[in-house]
Amino acid sequence: MKEETFSLRVSVNDDNSYSCALKGHEDHRSPPVYAPKLLSVSVSPSGEIVEGSSVNLTCSCDANPAANYTWYKENDHKLHSQQPQLFFFSSIQPSESGEYYCTAENEMGRRTSAHVFIDVKYAPKLLSVSVSPSGEIVEGSSVTLTCSSDANPAANYTWYKENEDSPKASGQIFTITDLRPEHSGNYYCEAQNTRGRRNSTLNLTVVGGAWKLRTVAIFSAIVLAVILVCVFLWIIKKRVFEQGSEPEARPDDRQQVEPAEQQGNLHYASVHFSKDDPVYSNITPAQPRGQKEEKKEEEETVEYTTVSFKGASTAQRARGQEAPEDPAALYSTVNKPRKKH
Repeated sequence: MKEETFSLRVSVNDDNSYSCALKGHEDHRSPPVYAPKLLSVSVSPSGEIVEGSSVNLTCSCDANPAANYTWYKENDHKLHSQQPQLFFFSSIQPSESGEYYCTAENEMGRRTSAHVFIDVKYAPKLLSVSVSPSGEIVEGSSVTLTCSSDANPAANYTWYKENEDSPKASGQIFTITDLRPEHSGNYYCEAQNTRGRRNSTLNLTVVGGAWKLRTVAIFSAIVLAVILVCVFLWIIKKRVFEQGSEPEARPDDRQQVEPAEQQGNLHYASVHFSKDDPVYSNITPAQPRGQKEEKKEEEETVEYTTVSFKGASTAQRARGQEAPEDPAALYSTVNKPRKKH
């Protein structure tokens, strides 16, 4: 049996693929072999990806021999999949948003696909409302209300006041200037996007600044008035105490002064009554002790007062007759003393 020798000729095609043929039979080349090419990633369903939905990522390429696939998330984080060419989300969550890509590899080479961004849409959540400055809100001041949420796409914000239909403002920040008591009440912020809406409430209480200042002023005035009254009463009490303590400090002087004053007011009188006779009264002013030495130089005349009553007789009074009124019934003589010069 005659042995035949075959020779193979390998050729490189324009697309960088390789093929071989028997020498002399170049028209019958073998199928080309090549590294993965035309690598792509598809997302299903196409369009908007909503939180909680199912999503498929598919990696495909042209390769001979067939390629092996590996999935990665951004920053070369390798993912595990039961079906290498397919990556499946049964209920996708916002935390799973990001860039995905795959690689295809065989004996001829390795290729990496383009990155695909998965953007998971969801309604506003984690909604919160804050007020600045915090603490007591005084009449006439200003406050800023801020509304924030986690939403995709970004939410639009609208401000409402409770029991009012028309909105108060739009935007994430709502500023109220020159506050008045009528601004008090419940305010709520509504966050809305294409996936839904949510709202959060804030209570705003405005304290009357004018009333507060007026109360402080009245209280201060009362305290000041009480202090002034106390000081005034203390001064009066001190003066009375000082005046009351002076006579007690000098008992001898008081004893010397009082008899002199009392003696200066004493009068001596001798009165005699008679039925028909005049009444004589002698009044002699007492002389202070200090004036006894001057008695020699100054002579005083005793005052004489004579009062004469002429009344009806006993018989006339018994008969109930009235005695005729005598115009000369009253006599009075007064002699004033004269000083010698």
